[in-house]
Amino acid sequence: MRLDHVSYAVARDSFVSTVQWIGSALGAGFVDGGVHPRFGTRNFILPLSGGTYVEVVTTLDHPAADRAPFGQAVARRAAEGGGWLGWVVSVDDIAPVEARLGRTAAEGHRVRPDGFDLRWKQIGVLELLEDPQLPYFLQWSVPVEERPSADPRTPTTIHGVSIAGDAASIAEFLGEPADHPLDQIDVTWVEDEEPGLVAVEFATAHGPVTI
Repeated sequence: MRLDHVSYAVARDSFVSTVQWIGSALGAGFVDGGVHPRFGTRNFILPLSGGTYVEVVTTLDHPAADRAPFGQAVARRAAEGGGWLGWVVSVDDIAPVEARLGRTAAEGHRVRPDGFDLRWKQIGVLELLEDPQLPYFLQWSVPVEERPSADPRTPTTIHGVSIAGDAASIAEFLGEPADHPLDQIDVTWVEDEEPGLVAVEFATAHGPVTI
């Protein structure tokens, strides 16, 4: 199971400053990802080495942010003061996940500033809303070279993630072993008052950075 990206959600009034703060900590600038019209959100992204990226996301002043599960998840995390929203795993075929969860994946898209319409399918955000320790699943509908992680802006990589939750529950949800649920990414289980993604450890040219 491959980590696709990690998502950090904030309120609109701290969106730009958060993008600048994380970019400065990791030694690279984010790029404008564009608007998710179906979810009522927008993001900036930082493509990393190793085929992953960081997303900073906020809601728009748009009805879709109240209707769409992803918009609801972003709004809730922002209302809590902002922070890591969750982790996203990519799959080559989302159909088995749809069958297991008993519903069809949502279609997602955003038009990049260069005009390219980036499209994907995602499922599992409803589970994330109920249990923030869980990831959601994504299947890209565009060629590899057009995906957000295709053009790294820095040699920085994601070394590991710290998750507050139950390893067995997450392993069952992913269908992967509890001792190593992600390929090439270390997962540390920690104690915390609230379940969810607690921290991400990055390997940078200047040493490890944890956010």
